[in-house]
Amino acid sequence: MLHALEVLFLRIYMMIFKAVTAIMPFKWPKVFEGNQSSLDLVRHMAQKGHGSILIVTDAVLMKLGVLNNILAELDKLQVKYAVYDGVEPNPTVQQIEAGYQILKQNNAQAILAVGGGSPIDAAKMIGARAKNEKPIVKMTGLFRVWRGMLPLYAVPTTAGTGSECTIAAVVTDTANKRKLAAMDLKLMPTAAALDPSLMVGLPAHITAATGMDALTHAVEAYVSRNAMKKTDEKAVEATKLIMQYLETAVADGSNLEARQKMARASHLAGIAFTQAGVGYVHAIAHKFGALYHTPHGLANAIVMPYVLDYSLPNCASRLAELARHCGIGQAGADDVHLAQAFVQRIRDMNAKFGIPTELKDLKASDIPEIAKSAIGEARFTYAVPRYMDKPVAEQVIRHMLPKAA
Repeated sequence: MLHALEVLFLRIYMMIFKAVTAIMPFKWPKVFEGNQSSLDLVRHMAQKGHGSILIVTDAVLMKLGVLNNILAELDKLQVKYAVYDGVEPNPTVQQIEAGYQILKQNNAQAILAVGGGSPIDAAKMIGARAKNEKPIVKMTGLFRVWRGMLPLYAVPTTAGTGSECTIAAVVTDTANKRKLAAMDLKLMPTAAALDPSLMVGLPAHITAATGMDALTHAVEAYVSRNAMKKTDEKAVEATKLIMQYLETAVADGSNLEARQKMARASHLAGIAFTQAGVGYVHAIAHKFGALYHTPHGLANAIVMPYVLDYSLPNCASRLAELARHCGIGQAGADDVHLAQAFVQRIRDMNAKFGIPTELKDLKASDIPEIAKSAIGEARFTYAVPRYMDKPVAEQVIRHMLPKAA
């Protein structure tokens, strides 16, 4: 385990980080909510005078016609647009550079991102690339997007990442098999639309994984030692909404109420973790994505119960509070039993959604590298309730090995 003095140093460092975060001037996006609110956002963009825009999305959404109404509205408003649909899950440096070239060719003044976390993250970095004359990798890390980005408008088509209200963008560096995060206040979108009509066709397994992603954001923000009253309020509301509506959204994708509530939950969780941070669930999941291309929401869902099991001795009271808010566990039970009941509920949800307890691609030989990366990512970035050293991280990750491995 980590030496007591090292833990003390990390705690003091994160307390300073929390104090700084508390006074940072977050400029949250203007939000349009409700059925067809994406068209309200498009009209808002036209009113802002953006005569030429780049739309960043993925090929599947284009093929399914998800953007048809948005494109028709842009045509109606006589707003010129170019479409870049080359973004794939876990967007790479190369994909972002390709989008930037299309932006330049069309002299786009603003960007409209339509999709899950990958298109929105890619759009952030394309917008940053347009304003900063340096390679994409050089903008990863803390506060390195010095000149900001082009105005960015976001329409999430999944209720999971909360990328429409975060200051982060995750990029995959394929050359070095790693994921890098750019974190800067200048990466906050200008406005966003939470439009449930665009989520109706989302397959059940993606609805489940992205919903569990949002739950990870809310829970990790709540148990973070950087949590504040304002983040607690958002994290609790998000957790309650997910517990109440995710199963319905998975079972009946056409239920607009469930879709809208999940979109709001994802947004609230995004605000919460933007200020309070996340933890080892994300640190491990990021490496799963970089090594095996595991979708981020699925990776978070698999990892979350194991990390919470490890963290529980240091955050039982916080997990118990979430359990009480959500009506989980027996009334009058002590904090430890309620915390355990909350983690069990997460396991039960994963099982109901067909999310495995193991990562089929995980190799025992990769575990030391994954552990090293995870503890390195978390150490000076996340105010986790309980720190890991490399042997402990390896032990936690080993629980996710396929049984035959």
